[in-house]
Amino acid sequence: MKKIEIHIANNNHLQYADEICDVISDSAKVRGTGIAKRTPDYVKTKMQNGNAIIALSGNQFAGFCYIEVWGHEKYVAHSGLIVHPDFRNQGLAKEIKEFTFNHSLKKYPTAKVFGITTGLAVMKINSDLGYKPVTFSELTNDPKFWSGCMTCTNYDILKAKDHKMCLCTGMLYDPAKKGKKKKKWYNKKVLRRLKNIKQTMLVNNKQLLLWKK
Repeated sequence: MKKIEIHIANNNHLQYADEICDVISDSAKVRGTGIAKRTPDYVKTKMQNGNAIIALSGNQFAGFCYIEVWGHEKYVAHSGLIVHPDFRNQGLAKEIKEFTFNHSLKKYPTAKVFGITTGLAVMKINSDLGYKPVTFSELTNDPKFWSGCMTCTNYDILKAKDHKMCLCTGMLYDPAKKGKKKKKWYNKKVLRRLKNIKQTMLVNNKQLLLWKK
């Protein structure tokens, strides 16, 4: 297998935008989780302003992630983390996430880095980087960020909970506290409990949607 290289995306990578969006969408369907939809044009914009990371094996797309900036650079978020099915189970997601994390710290050194995710694997990666689980109230209050959730199948839950909670877990890295020793917040029991809670909420949400129909 060819060596995988990770780059800060630019105009030379615009050709991959459609494939990236397709892989993100297909992955969400397989996992059975909600996800905010991305368009090729939006992905291209991220590439053009230096806020996207792409992994390539030769000319083949292998993985992707991008940075979003909120609250006048007070917050940044990493979104759209995806690995092509042909390159999974190799630790590539962690490499892309770490690359994106370090790039965002250099480009926005004072910004708090946050994310919301339903993926336990992403939670582990975030925790290893120094993220802590937080309530949604500690994340950006920029309405444009939360409006991005409107295309997610779980948006009814977020709206019903007044944007205070959903199936996603909020996680935050504060560079002002980077000198403090990192401590993993999770263990097997905690992860198992989180998984059970999210599965229960997902089932309840599906039942609610069926009842509405």
